[in-house]
Amino acid sequence: MAAARQLRASDLRGAARLATQATAGVARIAEGVHQSVLGTLGLPGGAEAGRARGLTGMVYQGVQGVTRLVDAGLQAALLRLEPFLERAAGGADAAPPFEREAVLSALNGVMGDRLAADANPLAVPMELRQQGRPLDLAALRASGAATGKVLLLVHGLCMNDLQWQRAGHDHGAHLARALGYTPVYLRYNTGRHTSENGRLLAGHIEALLRDWPVPVQEFSMLAHSMGGLVARAACHYGAEAGQRWPAQLRRIVFLGTPHHGAPLERAGNWVDVLLGSTPYSRPFARLGQLRSAGITDLRHGHVLDADWQGRDRFRRSPDARTPVPLPSGVECFAVAATLAARRSPVAERLVGDGLVPLRSALGVHDDAVRGLAFAPSRQYVAHRTGHLELLCDPGVARQLAAWLAPPPAG
Repeated sequence: MAAARQLRASDLRGAARLATQATAGVARIAEGVHQSVLGTLGLPGGAEAGRARGLTGMVYQGVQGVTRLVDAGLQAALLRLEPFLERAAGGADAAPPFEREAVLSALNGVMGDRLAADANPLAVPMELRQQGRPLDLAALRASGAATGKVLLLVHGLCMNDLQWQRAGHDHGAHLARALGYTPVYLRYNTGRHTSENGRLLAGHIEALLRDWPVPVQEFSMLAHSMGGLVARAACHYGAEAGQRWPAQLRRIVFLGTPHHGAPLERAGNWVDVLLGSTPYSRPFARLGQLRSAGITDLRHGHVLDADWQGRDRFRRSPDARTPVPLPSGVECFAVAATLAARRSPVAERLVGDGLVPLRSALGVHDDAVRGLAFAPSRQYVAHRTGHLELLCDPGVARQLAAWLAPPPAG
């Protein structure tokens, strides 16, 4: 019963859509295996690769057709029931349970691009939020709680705005108390391409600063993991569109951002290659290719549309990114973590925070054109610290306050 109370009515419709898509996907895999076996015997297949022909092909087509009909019926029925189910659950405006939001964010990280393309209710829309709710500028104005110092916090892959709170600490709340910032938290679908999220974020920031209740004296960003790539993309596309906010941006702090990619995604890419190496295992490559566009963007740290458009994102290929420097006129800082006790050549190359290598987080690259020019005084390395511990490490919190503090008078 406790688990059921975490759900919303639209979750049922989204889950039903996922279930019918899974049924269709399993049928496609079965058909692919079937045809692969027939192919080894020299028997022809259907008009498309991996498809059966004749009566066998008709059976598989029938399964697909029935699945589509079931999906349409379930969607229509549940859509009619949603208003009644929402009222029984306390309404759609009820505070979102942390556990539900965490599961939803993880699901979006893994396959959020597919959810968005299918208009699935489980797809997370991009929103600016405070205290787990959509940002209400009118209420903020009425309360007088808005300051002229705005801090936007951008979370990482498979996470959400509520997960800045970790081990009783929230960097946004800490900087509000210490330096008078008003924190605003972004929530977004981390399964979409980072460039798509960056372009969307640029528009949200433009509207945010335009409508802020008091004159904006300072605007800064704090970005964790993938959020740093999204922030860099937003700066690029905001400037390209001639928006006003890039000129108002004073500082960006990157926490464990994989500027030059993350090796775990590359390992996942090897799974695709191995599964596709024989006709018997090739149909199962679809399972390896469930990884979202956002995850595959982490292979090399994609920021721009040009980094992925017109390319097979599951095909193993060299780094062909367009170099994107740090935004001009903005003070940029990099926080990296390592599980090692101290820095060394081996630690810098191989040992990172468990997800992101140290050099990638610091923007270091063997090709000087791709390297990001973080000044030594604007780099901080947290030792014996993991990727998620960057969100609550006391040393990191002190360094953030030092970097974002106003310069001494005189």
